Amino acid sequence: MAALKVLEGGSVLEKAAANISVVAGVLSPERAQAMSSRGRDAIDPAGGQAYSAAAMSLVFHSAHPRIPTLRADVRLFEVEGQMWYGGGCDLTPFYPHEADFAEFHAYWKAACDKYDASLYPEFKAWCDRYFYIPARKEHRGVGGLFFDDVDASASSYDVEQFVRDVGDGILPSWEGIVQRRREQAFSEAQRQWQLLRRGRYLEFNLLYDRGVKFGLDGGRVESIMVSAPPLIAWKYNVQPEEGSEEAKLVDLLRTPCDWA
Repeated sequence: MAALKVLEGGSVLEKAAANISVVAGVLSPERAQAMSSRGRDAIDPAGGQAYSAAAMSLVFHSAHPRIPTLRADVRLFEVEGQMWYGGGCDLTPFYPHEADFAEFHAYWKAACDKYDASLYPEFKAWCDRYFYIPARKEHRGVGGLFFDDVDASASSYDVEQFVRDVGDGILPSWEGIVQRRREQAFSEAQRQWQLLRRGRYLEFNLLYDRGVKFGLDGGRVESIMVSAPPLIAWKYNVQPEEGSEEAKLVDLLRTPCDWA
């Protein structure tokens, strides 16, 4: 079962996609090998085991260059009675509004600290590692949370409730930024910079994202590619002007910051 809704052409949301899927099947050798290599001991790398999975994912691409792209998901994967949880929420900005980034991270730190003070630094660092573009030597955005393969039976906190809280917190973590920035004026040059930076977003998804590769292996092309930005620009070897906001953003994306 899958349910996909897409909003396009809004004054704030140029493209927003919400995807809910509940699937079941048999693990292919390729999928099984990828999972077992990450330490899932219950997975037979030869494949052939029955699995079930449920996930909700959201991707919001703003029409405004000063409102960052929001990506988030929560998911559950089960094989032979063993369950693993995953999810996260992260920002991909186009301009360096550091107070916005600090607010976003503070929100998620507070959400994690309710369960265990070690979760935020662990999941924040995981996000920084995961959303990295080696060919560009920069991170896709300013991070947030990312976690995968969390075994509820081996954790000291209520993983299921934590994941529910992550799902419930996605929009509140972003709404304050949207309300602050949505009425600000922007230039055509700033809009073009936004389109150029969106290219990095798609590069990461197609080259490195495990979820995209997993989905495309199953043939769900439209459901997977719906996360792509609606408009993108590529120009050869674009270098922002030294000292500009654009240059500051690129510098921020080269080395993760301790926002919270």
